[in-house]
Amino acid sequence: MTSTVKFVFSNTKYFLMAIIIFISMLFGLLILSEYIFLEPYVVSHLPSGTEFGFVLIVIISALSALVLPMNVFRITILKKSKQKMSGGIVGSVIGAAAGACSCGPVGFAVISTFGSVGATASAFLTNYEIPIRIVAIGILVLTYFTTLKSLKIECKLNS
Repeated sequence: MTSTVKFVFSNTKYFLMAIIIFISMLFGLLILSEYIFLEPYVVSHLPSGTEFGFVLIVIISALSALVLPMNVFRITILKKSKQKMSGGIVGSVIGAAAGACSCGPVGFAVISTFGSVGATASAFLTNYEIPIRIVAIGILVLTYFTTLKSLKIECKLNS
């Protein structure tokens, strides 16, 4: 299992892709979740009691940075060999998107344009933010193991 991950990330292109994905997702989610403020200057604030949400954001960013480059590698290998691809990147996208369910100022601005439906969605996302992120982590972990299995079987990578 670890040799497959080492093989994929031994290529500089995929390693850099993972770093870029991690940094962009981490800062994007931290800004949306209001852990980082950009005005009047860049300030970070971790209120007491929100440490678990912060840790979940870091885990989602790390798992996305692990899973997405592996799926790009898998797609690249399978396109070269002209084999049929099964689904795998869909789970990565769903997991990453589910982690971004925070109701920051951008979310409130978008949701408020939809009236009472927006208020209901806002209340739902605010109340169930932590469980949705835990489900996203589960989806990303499932996608990770599915991708590893696919790389071993379809792409003929030995562990």
